[in-house]
Amino acid sequence: MIIKEKMRYKKILLIFFCLILLCQGCSIENSENNDNSISYTQENEEALSHIQTDSDNSNVGYVVETTENILSVVPPFFGKPYVELNNNVPNFTPEEKGSKVIFESYSELDELGRCGVAYANICQDIMPTEERGEIGQIKPSGWQLIKYDIVDGKYLYNRCHLIAYQLAGENANEKNLITGTRYLNVSGMLPFENEVADYVKSTGNHVLYRVTPIYKDTDLVATGVQMEAYSIEDDGVGVCYNVFVYNIQPGISIDYATGESRIIDGDNHLNAETGNASKDNPDKQDYVVNTNTKRFHSPICTSVDDIKEKNKIEVNCSREELIDAGYIPCKRCNP
Repeated sequence: MIIKEKMRYKKILLIFFCLILLCQGCSIENSENNDNSISYTQENEEALSHIQTDSDNSNVGYVVETTENILSVVPPFFGKPYVELNNNVPNFTPEEKGSKVIFESYSELDELGRCGVAYANICQDIMPTEERGEIGQIKPSGWQLIKYDIVDGKYLYNRCHLIAYQLAGENANEKNLITGTRYLNVSGMLPFENEVADYVKSTGNHVLYRVTPIYKDTDLVATGVQMEAYSIEDDGVGVCYNVFVYNIQPGISIDYATGESRIIDGDNHLNAETGNASKDNPDKQDYVVNTNTKRFHSPICTSVDDIKEKNKIEVNCSREELIDAGYIPCKRCNP
């Protein structure tokens, strides 16, 4: 009996240890499965978050446009110094919009000596307290020293600050100066710069501010600049814009590859395709341009209501100018 009891006890112990080992194996397997499950869930959450962000971009605009994207949506110059991009919503991320960290960032010059993105958090702490110094020693890419009587101030080109001196105090910085027309500098960029400066001075708040020169291929002179701004403390109520400003000069033809230029005879009207001048055109009318489909419509055309706001531009020019610029008349209204 004693022997049988000992054998039974050994069997019970053996079964008990086997159960322990089995449970440990299951625990390890479950642990590994749980780890994989966590990793998989995180990946999905990141993917879903990315997809959601991209989905929101159509309304919020967190995606930074590439040069190619901007040039594909910007219409020819029709007499207004700028056009709005992305429904005038800047492309700052929520994290950027929520930060008051003061910074300035200027891109290194590329292999052609061209400036890149200039980005800063504008506030009173970085605004200049001294008068601006000389910048004549800086020669931006495509720089040409030339005068025309039809240009305000005579000189066609200015050394244009990407981030204006009045905003950040950066002056003779080659990473912050591009070859820009007088029209770009004064009619195009200055009003937006003044808007930010006036807001910051009056409120003491911060404004995210980014300026991107847009070059086509290997051109030395920028086609224009993208300007973005967003006031942080009031969530963009005070300042909020995303615009493309044309680097053109009415009455002057510019070779953007080199910076060379020439005057156009009869500078009373701006040509739709190039921004250059031509003779007065009595056939100018109001049209609505769809920059996506490259069609133009009468303002009363029923198709106008179907055009997304980000693709809609109102222009005043002749029918021929629109066609010459590559636009097609709407078949419904036949403008």
